[in-house]
Amino acid sequence: MAASVAALVSLPSSLFFKRSLSLTPFRTLPRITCSSSLEFNITFAPAPAPKPDPNSLPASSSSSGQQLFIPWIVRGEDGKLKLQSHPPARLLHEMAQADTKTKSKKNKDTAQKKQRVLTAEPKHSKAARRFYNENFRESQRLSKVLAAAGVASRRSSEQLIFDGKVTVNGSVCNTPQTPVDPGRDIIYVNGNRLPKKLPPKVYLALNKPKGYICAAGEKKSVLSLFDDYLKSWDKRNPGTPRPRLFTVGRLDVATTGLIVVTNDGDFAQSISHPSANLTKEYIAVIEGSVSKKSLIAISEGTVIDGVHCTPDSVELLSQQPEISRSRLRIVVHEGRNHEVRELVKKAGLEIHSLKRVRIGGFRLPTNLGLGTHMELRQGDLSALGWKTKKVAATAGR
Repeated sequence: MAASVAALVSLPSSLFFKRSLSLTPFRTLPRITCSSSLEFNITFAPAPAPKPDPNSLPASSSSSGQQLFIPWIVRGEDGKLKLQSHPPARLLHEMAQADTKTKSKKNKDTAQKKQRVLTAEPKHSKAARRFYNENFRESQRLSKVLAAAGVASRRSSEQLIFDGKVTVNGSVCNTPQTPVDPGRDIIYVNGNRLPKKLPPKVYLALNKPKGYICAAGEKKSVLSLFDDYLKSWDKRNPGTPRPRLFTVGRLDVATTGLIVVTNDGDFAQSISHPSANLTKEYIAVIEGSVSKKSLIAISEGTVIDGVHCTPDSVELLSQQPEISRSRLRIVVHEGRNHEVRELVKKAGLEIHSLKRVRIGGFRLPTNLGLGTHMELRQGDLSALGWKTKKVAATAGR
């Protein structure tokens, strides 16, 4: 092999390169020599030692009398670490007092703790609440915002929108369901800017006198009894728009007693809807005497607007010295138009006066005079079946 390599090296370079080609010549390879005898030093790893049989231990280990122990590193009373052969007393005490409840019960307790943490009312800073209100606050329907701002009733607000008298951010809006935020959107109604801050929710109870109509815009409306209340609103709530009040349900002109007045449409819908199943109690003063037959006729009910209506209860009250006429306590839950009067009329009786004294669990206070009102507190709203966290209203009698 060495001779072949030498022969290749001795050949002339003209055989490999031509003058017409300007190529860089190859570097000459060094001379390679190979030894004819090669020796390899190969060694093998020793065979693994056999594993000891645990059953065949040397007799010296068992006869030595030494015990195998696990060392415990603990900190002594002097604060230094020391080595001991038994567990610390504190560990043994904790193991003895360890909870032995099942895993399912532990998981249940953990879930209850997490639920308590999630349901707890979060406490955030003022800046965090402002950031949430500016960026993540839910929008409301345009017609609902106009009604809450006191522009008009819900239906009248929808008519204003249909007539093209409402603009949102400079564009005419003809859809009452348009989601808006009065705090961020610029809303104009008939050329007047809607305030960014909406009035707070107001909940009032009125002892309605005879001769007043439960409708807005009438000459003798029950809402006219709140003129003084609204006139003093700016003094009691500076910088806050006046609420647009309306009655929850109605009482006819001749009926007196309890009626709720508010500016919260959701509250009004909740307690006036038939699904609320709120009972209403009336005291009817009857002309003439009331027999047992008349009580049975009232309890059997009557047909009103094609629907058979029956009262929940009918009771003849005891005679009072100052009142010579008979009095009936009638409880109904449907609240149809003139329901109590139709029930008494069907029994062949005539009503002298009619007064509503209770709605749900809220009873008209005996010291609330005719034509006066009071603010409904949280407990009063709960008695009416309304579930709300806070009553943010400032009202007076």
